[in-house]
Amino acid sequence: MNIKETAALPKTYKRLKFLIVDDFESFRMSVKQMLRSFGVEHIDVSGNGKDAVQKCTFERYDIVLCDHNMGEGQTGQQVIEELRFHKRLKHTSLFILVTAETSKEVVIGTKECQPDGYIAKPITKAVLQKRMDALILQRQALLPINKELDLENYPKAITLCTQEINKGSRYKSWCHKTLAHLYYQTGDYQHAQKIYDDILNRREIAWARLGLGKVQMAQQQYPEAIQHFKRLIEDNKDCVEAYDHLSEAYEKIGKRKEAQTILQQATSISPLAVPRQKHLGELCTTNQDLEGAISAYKATVKYCNNSVHDSADNYLNLGRVLSDSSEGGDTEKSKEYAEEAINVLDKVAKKFSSNSVKANACLIETRVHQGQNNDEASKASFAIADSLIDEASIDPKTGIEFAKTLYSISDTERAEQVLHALAQRFENDKSILSSIEELLDEPVGLRQKMKARELNKKGISFFEEGQFTHAINTFKDALKEAPKHPALNLNLVQVALKSFENTTPDKGDIKQLEQYLDNVRHIPSQHRQHKRLVSLTKKVTALSQSENAN
Repeated sequence: MNIKETAALPKTYKRLKFLIVDDFESFRMSVKQMLRSFGVEHIDVSGNGKDAVQKCTFERYDIVLCDHNMGEGQTGQQVIEELRFHKRLKHTSLFILVTAETSKEVVIGTKECQPDGYIAKPITKAVLQKRMDALILQRQALLPINKELDLENYPKAITLCTQEINKGSRYKSWCHKTLAHLYYQTGDYQHAQKIYDDILNRREIAWARLGLGKVQMAQQQYPEAIQHFKRLIEDNKDCVEAYDHLSEAYEKIGKRKEAQTILQQATSISPLAVPRQKHLGELCTTNQDLEGAISAYKATVKYCNNSVHDSADNYLNLGRVLSDSSEGGDTEKSKEYAEEAINVLDKVAKKFSSNSVKANACLIETRVHQGQNNDEASKASFAIADSLIDEASIDPKTGIEFAKTLYSISDTERAEQVLHALAQRFENDKSILSSIEELLDEPVGLRQKMKARELNKKGISFFEEGQFTHAINTFKDALKEAPKHPALNLNLVQVALKSFENTTPDKGDIKQLEQYLDNVRHIPSQHRQHKRLVSLTKKVTALSQSENAN
C-alpha cells in the first residue's frame, strides 16, 4: 500500500455504506465506533440474520460485516448463502464474516460460501483497519470489472480483466481466475482451458486444476476430468468442490456407487451444505442404499433449519425412505422406522401448511401404516389425502405419490388411470415420463423391486449365454415379485420366442405368452417399452394364427 492510496482511504470510507450484523449490541456498537474513526458515515446495524437479509433486500450495502454464530437464528453462513441464492449481494459489494468459530466443519462450510474475507474475534481497531484497508483497496481497483459482472456484461468484463492483467496489476491472479471463469461461463472453453493450462504449466494452483476439470466436464471429456479432480483431491484433501465435481463425473459415466462414495466423503468433510446432503440422499436412494439415504436426509433436515434451502421436500424425502425401510413391520427396527416416519410427516404437515404438502405427507403415512399392517390408520390417512387431491389438476410429484400409494393399497386400476392421465398431460416432459414409467414398471415394495431387478439381470445373462430354459425360469421367478413389470414380461416373451426357433410351441405355450403380453397392456403409448410390446404382440399373434391354421 503506497502513501497515495493511504491518503485517499478516508474519503473512500466516507462514501461507503456498511451493515454490521451481530446478536450482541455491545459488539455492534464497538465495531460501529471503530468504523466511525476510519471516516465511515453510513452505518446500519442488525441483530439477527433474518433482519440482515431483509435490510439487504431493500438497501444496497458496499460492505457487510456479519458474525457467524448468532444464537438461535441464521448463522453468518446461512445469511451469505441466502443473499447469494437470491442475488441480493452484488459483485461490487464485500461480505466479510466475523467469527470466533474454529471447528473444521464451520471453517470449510463458510469457505464454500466464498465470503470476501474473514476477521477473527476478538477484533481490535488495528486488526480491523488493516484488514478493511486491504479489502477496500482491492474493491476500488476491481470496481469497473465487478460493475460489468453485476450488469452481466461479460464481453466488457473480459476486456477489463485482460487490460488489468496486461498492466501488471497486483490483482492479476484474481483477474486470471475471473477471466477463465468468464470464458467458461460464456462457453468459450478453448480460451478458458488455455488460461488454466498456462497457470498450471508455471505452478500447481488448486483453482486452475479445478477449472480445467470443469472445462473438460463441459466438453463431456469425463475420464480426463476425473483424473484432474482426483489429482486435486490428492493435493487438497479439503477441497470439497473437487469431490462434488468428481461425484458428478462418475454419475455421467453411470458409476453411481462410486459417485455416492465420493459424495459421502465430501459430506464428512463439510456436512453443513444442505444441497449436497440432499443430492447424497437421492444417490443413495437410486443405489438402493436405504441406510445411507436415511442418514443423508436426516442431515438435510437437521441443517436446513433457517436455511434458504429449507423445504417440504427435505422432510418428505426422509419420510419416504423411512417408510420404505419400515416395510414388513416384523422387527423392532422396522417399527422404529415407522414411528420416526410418522413424526417427520406430522412435522412437515404442520411446518408447511399447503394442501399439497399435507396430501403428500398423508399419502406416505398411508404406506407406513400399510407396511405395519395397520389397516384402520392407513384408511384414515388415505381418506384425508384423497379429500385434498383434485386428479384433473394434480401436480406430477403428488400424482406419482398418489399412484404409488394406490398401488400399495391394491387399487391398481385407479393407480394406472392416474399415471395414464399424467403421461398424457406431460407427454413432452422426459423427466416426468421417466418417473411414471419407473412406477408402472415396478409398483411394488422396495425389497421386491431389488429382488426382481437382480433376477432380471440374471435372466438376461442366461439369455446371452443361450441358456433359454434357465432364462425363462429366472424371469418367471422375477415376475412373482413384480407381476406387471413391462421389461420382465417382454423379456420372457422374447426369450420364449427365441427358444421356439428350435421347437414347436403348443396352444398352452402361446396362451401363456399372450398372458405375459396382457400383463403389459397397462402401459401408455409414451412408455419406452410400448414399441417393443407392439412388435412382440405381432409375433405372438402370427404364431397363434399359424398354430390355428395347423
